[in-house]
Amino acid sequence: MIPAASFSGKRVSLFGLGGSGIATAHALIAGGAEVLAWDDNPESVAKAAAAGIATGDLRAADWPRFAAFVLSPGVPLTHPKPHWTVELARGAGVEVIGDIELFCRERIAHAPAAPFIAITGTNGKSTTTALTAHILKSAGRDTQMGGNIGRAIMTLDPPEPKRHYVVECSSYQIDLAPSINPTAGILLNLTPDHLDRHGTMAHYASIKERLVAGSDTAIVGVDDSWGAQIADRLERAGRQVTRISKRLPLTDGYFADGTNLMEAVHGRYSRVAFLEGIGSLRGQHNAQNALAAVVACLKVGLELGEIQAGLESFPGLAHRMEQVGRKGHVLFVNDSKATNADAAAPALSSFPS
Repeated sequence: MIPAASFSGKRVSLFGLGGSGIATAHALIAGGAEVLAWDDNPESVAKAAAAGIATGDLRAADWPRFAAFVLSPGVPLTHPKPHWTVELARGAGVEVIGDIELFCRERIAHAPAAPFIAITGTNGKSTTTALTAHILKSAGRDTQMGGNIGRAIMTLDPPEPKRHYVVECSSYQIDLAPSINPTAGILLNLTPDHLDRHGTMAHYASIKERLVAGSDTAIVGVDDSWGAQIADRLERAGRQVTRISKRLPLTDGYFADGTNLMEAVHGRYSRVAFLEGIGSLRGQHNAQNALAAVVACLKVGLELGEIQAGLESFPGLAHRMEQVGRKGHVLFVNDSKATNADAAAPALSSFPS
């Protein structure tokens, strides 16, 4: 667990008592905060109370006494309208944050040199997160993986200078992390998604942009116009930007040429890694995921040989291009995590028709 000591001796309200909410409450309590938590689900409230977390209906709370309000990312912050707790917090001038923000503050306070790789994008986040963490672990690095991929970030081991953090971030989580500041921030791609929660594509893209805008190095997929514009905008602002493409031979950056992953420096190309024969990374979409992981690992000091070994030993994720069996000449692949057309199409196109 990472104790959230930044709120030691202060009162903090929290809404959302699922797994990550309870973990966050425990982290705040361990850090010395006085927590008052609530949820619309009575069973969740009872479970939290049984776990030693103080609970109470936040409608009746004395909001000006809170130093911060920690909101579950699954609860609407802005669209279709702010949750009632958000309105109460803002009305009292209380900052609204999430667990990713708590992690960022603890890292900066206790181990700002700890390498922190944060991954976002409409599609490919989980594969890229798992692949990056796998490469680091296979190279012998102390590595912690969490966030949207399934493990609540505040349950990870506390920051230390040589401890690497690989964190998947949804748009909801980024929206609640105003000071997110990765060593390497990855924005894979952008297509319309979650617009019921963000209102417009422009607003959705602006939230994703925050992750890379706060990074020491921004690794940006430029195969869609949104990503290309973000990369250009960050570069004009003086940020360190590395472009990646699964199909474009870039002048500067990293791109896929079939199964070869290439580096371009002023129009001169060299191969940095290859995916030939790696079934878990089949397809153009996985070439993009691998490019992002390769670049991030280079940025935190890995050698190319270590990275290639990690690529070749990557087992993949369940339900993502997962080879589940064969019958005769038929290969059965489970890609049921592709939850939208933009996610399913690249997987299908990776096989001959």
